[in-house]
Amino acid sequence: MSLISVEDAYHIVQSQAKDFGTELIPLNQGIGRVLREDWTCDRDLPPYNRVTMDGIAINHEDAMGQPELLIEGVIGAGDPESKLENPSHCVEIMTGAMLPIGADTIIRYEDLTIVDGTARINVPFKKNQNIHWKGQDRNQGDIVVPTGTLLTASEIGVGASIGKYEIKVSKLPKTIVISTGDELVNINEIPAPHQIRRSNVYRMEATLRHLGIPIDTAHLKDDKNEIIKQLNDFLVTYDLIILSGGVSKGKFDFLPESLETCGVQKLFHKIAQRPGKPMWFGSHENDTTVFALPGNPVSSFMCLTIYVVDWLRTSIGLTLQNRPMAVLNEDVVFKPDLTYFLEVKISYNNQGQVIATPKKGNGSGDLANLLNGDAFIRLPQGKTEFKEGDVYSIYRYR
Repeated sequence: MSLISVEDAYHIVQSQAKDFGTELIPLNQGIGRVLREDWTCDRDLPPYNRVTMDGIAINHEDAMGQPELLIEGVIGAGDPESKLENPSHCVEIMTGAMLPIGADTIIRYEDLTIVDGTARINVPFKKNQNIHWKGQDRNQGDIVVPTGTLLTASEIGVGASIGKYEIKVSKLPKTIVISTGDELVNINEIPAPHQIRRSNVYRMEATLRHLGIPIDTAHLKDDKNEIIKQLNDFLVTYDLIILSGGVSKGKFDFLPESLETCGVQKLFHKIAQRPGKPMWFGSHENDTTVFALPGNPVSSFMCLTIYVVDWLRTSIGLTLQNRPMAVLNEDVVFKPDLTYFLEVKISYNNQGQVIATPKKGNGSGDLANLLNGDAFIRLPQGKTEFKEGDVYSIYRYR
């Protein structure tokens, strides 16, 4: 069977991105979610002429040349708009307060001497200083956060300031991550010499939860009839199914045949890449998307990072950014005619360049080697020698 190229596989995966609709959630649950509405200002920002320093408010023209200014009163943040009754006087005023009518300049306490109800200004000053003017940031009706934005704490703060107590965001796919294989035991068990713990499912679950995706997990034994029965149940319950293991050429690799028996249309199987060559991808008529990743831990992790995460980002309404690039820090020789995703450690030089130092492990089963790196660097198919100083795209996982 011929292998599909990485470029074609990625294109097919992206073409199968789904829109899972929208839902309303409280603003304080919005971090990491994708906004599906424009946020507009319900009033100017700031909504009034806001004082930015504790001190006194003066009328610049009338205060010029006066050795001392009589203090009329004190204005605090939250007080209603007031007035400087005599433009030759001043009022004490606090940060966040509304600038009084008749005043146009703020002098800091640090630049004053106040004695017996009068203020002496000790430094030169400029008209309009230390004032955040009404509408200076945004005007009423302006779009302040557009639809499609990935929400961070910055957007949550802005949302609160414009009264967005409930927000419309992309609905997330109901997802299950499934490990396969009789050699696997739960992480709280002591494995026999011929067994290993279920690490893949925990690593993949952690990756997807970091993106905010709600995750269920399951395990399938190497029993074809049981696999088909369980898959049929999962296909009517979940939007996204991610499997690990059972997709290669072994006698107990039942997944490709089982998935097709369950009505999942195979879109491709096997990619010209290392690691992760046996990856299988398909779609069911009820709109369930299925990624069947290789069982070796580095392979499954790489495929999740390269294909699944970007599929999810597109599906929830994010625009994928250009892939960051890094400078290769050592010569690399790779003779197979495959795209090579090599583990690398990321650093930065004095010119601000991203530097990728290879951290080659002992094959796709070397899970511990992921600890030595921060990213995969993509070395393209069709070359065998990659020189120090060459620049290639990276996929960060740390």
